[in-house]
Amino acid sequence: VQLQASGGGLVQAGGSLRLSCAASGCTFGNYGMGWFRQAPGKEREFVASISWNGFNTHYLDSVKGRFTISRDNAKNMGYLEMDSLKPEDTAVYYCAASPRTSGTTGQLWMYDYWGQGTLVTVSS
Repeated sequence: VQLQASGGGLVQAGGSLRLSCAASGCTFGNYGMGWFRQAPGKEREFVASISWNGFNTHYLDSVKGRFTISRDNAKNMGYLEMDSLKPEDTAVYYCAASPRTSGTTGQLWMYDYWGQGTLVTVSS
């Protein structure tokens, strides 16, 4: 299973970005999917997760109402739409897939497969 995240960049506060995660080597619909982020000097933290069918989602409290996770299993793609970005959202964002659950989970250890990360920088 390989995941490749893309779509990061530099954006001003209040702006938007859409991250993409391309999956290969697996039947993507069999996996739960999540997005995590890691800011400099901080531990990796959960951002959002989505069930295999897209019906259930779960978010970090600080991004609720601003970020939207979605997936297209036919295309083996996952997405994270980020709106109203804040400087504190600056981090490397990672997509991840979990073979351990087809539902939603914020537990980092549940995810066996990780993308390489894409940097999001939000300027004030």
